Amino acid sequence: MAPSRSMEVSGNHTSVAMFVLLGLSDEKELQLILFPVFLVIYLVTLIWNMGLIILIRIDSHLNTPMYFFLSFLSFTDICYSSTISPRMLSDFLKDKKTISFLACATQYFLGAWMSLAECCLLVIMACDRYVAIGSPLQYSAIMVPSICWKMVAGVCGGGFLSSLVHTVPCFNLYYCGPNIIQHFFCNTLQIISLSCSNPFISQMILFLEAIFVGLGSLLVILLSYGFIVASILKISSTKCCAKAFNTCASHLAAVALFYGTALSVYMHPSSSHSMK
Repeated sequence: MAPSRSMEVSGNHTSVAMFVLLGLSDEKELQLILFPVFLVIYLVTLIWNMGLIILIRIDSHLNTPMYFFLSFLSFTDICYSSTISPRMLSDFLKDKKTISFLACATQYFLGAWMSLAECCLLVIMACDRYVAIGSPLQYSAIMVPSICWKMVAGVCGGGFLSSLVHTVPCFNLYYCGPNIIQHFFCNTLQIISLSCSNPFISQMILFLEAIFVGLGSLLVILLSYGFIVASILKISSTKCCAKAFNTCASHLAAVALFYGTALSVYMHPSSSHSMK
């Protein structure tokens, strides 16, 4: 039997050239309902984040480090959503949901880059809030624009390298036959499980990054807020305490949304995992 279009033959070896994304549902009627729902969600995400970035740029009162980091957080959200949503939306309208090996690797790399960068950015925002509340008199001298830009550059560079370190080993594994990804995007856990070679090194790299970057950043954020609470409790004025807590509200909401959804998806027992 001749090899399918999703396979490539090289010498005596057959390797996967295409992956098949199962998506959210295989029911055509449900897919047609989900398409406008997720299209609206994606457009709202784009418009909301772009509007926030523009507002921060044009309003001189918002030219502070906190809003600078918040605008970059919106930018990473746009990039992260745009690596996954357009492909998912187009797949709702397709009968064959295939993605090339290179496109799959690119999608995962970009998504991981933005996700890891967002972890690091949330840490920087927590530290920024601690400096603002713990050392208000030195805040403007510490968080100067050049330092803020260097922090953002570090976030981008760190996310890029972290993503590269575990994307390359994952897609250098040998994929010889199974090519069905039970997801709506190229998820590394699903991809590694399809490998015909030993995935131990890739799994260990992924595990270590999840511990050091994912959980490590969460621990630093919690530690920062421990110091923030300690600093706020030293303030005698109730009004000043309330104002200090209010300055942390947007960051706390972002942390809760980011880590809450991630932990709910990845931190449950695999035996109870249901694709539905």
